[in-house]
Amino acid sequence: MSIEQLRERIPDYAKDLKINLGNVISSSTLPPLETWGCVLASALVSKQADVITAVSLEAQQHLNATEIDAVASAAAIMGMTNVWYKLAGIHEDAEVKQVPPRLRMQVMVNHGGVAKRSFEAFSLAASIVNACPVCITSHTATLRQEGLSAQNIADIGRIAAVVKAVADTLTFDKALVRPAALAA
Repeated sequence: MSIEQLRERIPDYAKDLKINLGNVISSSTLPPLETWGCVLASALVSKQADVITAVSLEAQQHLNATEIDAVASAAAIMGMTNVWYKLAGIHEDAEVKQVPPRLRMQVMVNHGGVAKRSFEAFSLAASIVNACPVCITSHTATLRQEGLSAQNIADIGRIAAVVKAVADTLTFDKALVRPAALAA
């Protein structure tokens, strides 16, 4: 399934998503590696099989195997760190907040085999979808140090928002019960 076929599956009531899915990719100010890496990272953490399949097939035209694995590494590690840092960020017990995570995060050091900037962009996209304020702030600060503009950061956010909304819509649309059309 291609992204175009995926867009065709978006219901008419979500036409804005259909339009936005193409626009956030084509208008991204990020280089193709980071654009497609963020699209794929967002799809992976959104957990919707059809979206993951369509995006990963299309991403292969823009990313090599090492880059795809780096995106998957970012999505995987953010699945863990986003939960931990949400806990640390919202917990009211100051002593609990100070306990170090003691979780292996070696992939954050070697960046999954891609440039730090790219890995951080993938991690930010995943963190946005996973709604972790601590990680969003941290990855944004690192990306700003790496030279990304406010527009670049906003583009990562737009990609994450639209991919997540498409995944959610395709998931709930399968179970949505609508009244039968009245016979004329």
